[in-house]
Amino acid sequence: MILSVCTISFRHQLISIDQLAQWAKNNHFKGIELWGAHAKNLACQPRYNQAWLSEYGLKTTMLSDYLPLNATENELRKQVESLCHLAKHWGTKKIRTFAGTTASADTSNDTFTELTLALRKACQWLAQHGLTLIIETHPNTFADTVASTQKIIEHVDCNNLKINFDVLHVWESKADIITSLEILKPYINHFHLKNVSSADLLEVFSPATVYSASGSREGIVPLFEGVVNYKSFLNHVNNHPDKNIRQMEASLEWFGNDCKKILTRDRYLIQQLQQQPLAKAV
Repeated sequence: MILSVCTISFRHQLISIDQLAQWAKNNHFKGIELWGAHAKNLACQPRYNQAWLSEYGLKTTMLSDYLPLNATENELRKQVESLCHLAKHWGTKKIRTFAGTTASADTSNDTFTELTLALRKACQWLAQHGLTLIIETHPNTFADTVASTQKIIEHVDCNNLKINFDVLHVWESKADIITSLEILKPYINHFHLKNVSSADLLEVFSPATVYSASGSREGIVPLFEGVVNYKSFLNHVNNHPDKNIRQMEASLEWFGNDCKKILTRDRYLIQQLQQQPLAKAV
């Protein structure tokens, strides 16, 4: 995998993009997933761009934002064009958003039609810039189950609509993560990797908690210490017959405390796991 660090992990810390890039380089990450809020705020300092990041041996793997899919067409297009400019500035081909703000089971036929139309328009505008729209598997959006994710992808019917396969949230839907990977494989373009200590504490990842500086972090644990079996999942990915899966771009999405310590350790353990099949083959 091509492993990235998410700048959103440092959303409540006083750290510069220079410091973050240097730290990511020193700890052998290959890229950053740039939070849309950070990209927008850095726009007034244009020297921070794709070329600058490449000096650290890094790339921007994805620009993660939240398109207003229920806005007017003019407002949606304005937001899409703004993100296209930022994506080109940072040299990424992927813009992440969510498939609405309502669970699939609670989405009416009319709302689904409107959501499909908005996503299709966004994809068409992005295609003019050679960019891909990524929707994330996530609760309280239409892409909250494997079946509903398939449905929205098929109904939008655009080649540049892909999936950010959030492993924890797929597990949260009570689906088998490896089976789900195989079903959604044609559409997957990114992985999000995070874990929780108990299903009873999944609410810790709700937006209201995650984005709050004083929100609880109880239940957020290192990748290999939670209820999702990442050793099994990553072994499956590392030994997958499809090269695209083995070389998938992925982000360690850490929302807890001690960012640098935890991310450094998790990246090291992922690397060790990746090297195991090679060691056996010698």
